[in-house]
Formats: sequence, C-alpha cells, structure tokens
Amino acid sequence: MSGDGEAFLERWSRLKREQAAEKPGQEPAAAPVAAEEQKAPELPPLEQLTPESDFRPFMGARVDTETRRTALKTLFTDSHFNVPDPFEAYSEDYTVSETIPMEMLKTLNHAQKLLFDDPEKTVEAAAAQSGAESDAAQPEAPSQDLKNAVGKQDA
Repeated sequence: MSGDGEAFLERWSRLKREQAAEKPGQEPAAAPVAAEEQKAPELPPLEQLTPESDFRPFMGARVDTETRRTALKTLFTDSHFNVPDPFEAYSEDYTVSETIPMEMLKTLNHAQKLLFDDPEKTVEAAAAQSGAESDAAQPEAPSQDLKNAVGKQDA
C-alpha cells in the first residue's frame, strides 16, 4: 500500500498511462474489423469437390455454416467413413445370425428332446392318445389309495 492515500486502482491506472507514454513506438491494437468488411476466403466450387479434395479452407471461421456443412457432406460420402468400427459394442446387428446346420442340431441333446421325436415314440404317443380318448368315455372310479392318502393328511 502506498502511503500517499492514493487508491489501488487509481495508482495502477496512472502507472499504466505513464508506461504507455514512455514507449511512443508502440501503437494501440487495431480495432476489430466489422463483419461487413470480413470476406470469406476463396473456396473451390462445391460441385467439384471429391473425397480426395482439400477441405481445410472450408473449416475457417469466416466460412458460412451452410457452405461448411455442404462440404462436409461431400467428404463423408466416401465409403471409407461408412465402415462400422468392429470394436464398437453396438455397431453390429446381432439379430441376424447364421442358422445352425441340421447335423449339429441332431447332436445337441436338448434339441433332440424338443425338436426330433423318435418314430417309435411318435407311434406310441398316438396309440396312447387314442387309448386315452376311449378311456375318457368311461368314468373311472377313484382309487382306494387316493382316498386313504387324503384321510392320512388330516390326521
């Protein structure tokens, strides 16, 4: 703190003005150019762009957004950018897969039980089903064992 009672900001401002007056060779920074005076750089025609063209001029700050977007669309039409990343977890379609060959299905125990019926079992099942239909026509008397089982549970 200075002892002469001058406030900090006033002292700082005075010293900056004195410092600027001591260096007369330096000019203050130029005022920013108005938006109307800024010109877009010379760009190649959009119709002549290919994926191998140089797209750096289109990335400048003075380039119109719509022009930049059109140039980038031209760039990304290249098939190089349409290849999915094999290391991306969700880039592949896992709903479409190869079918399991019939020979392999026959060797799987679980598939044998569900999909492939033995011809003998099919004939036996048909006979059992026809026998069950004839038995269903005649009401069956409840067995003695079931009556005893129910009574034993209550005791």
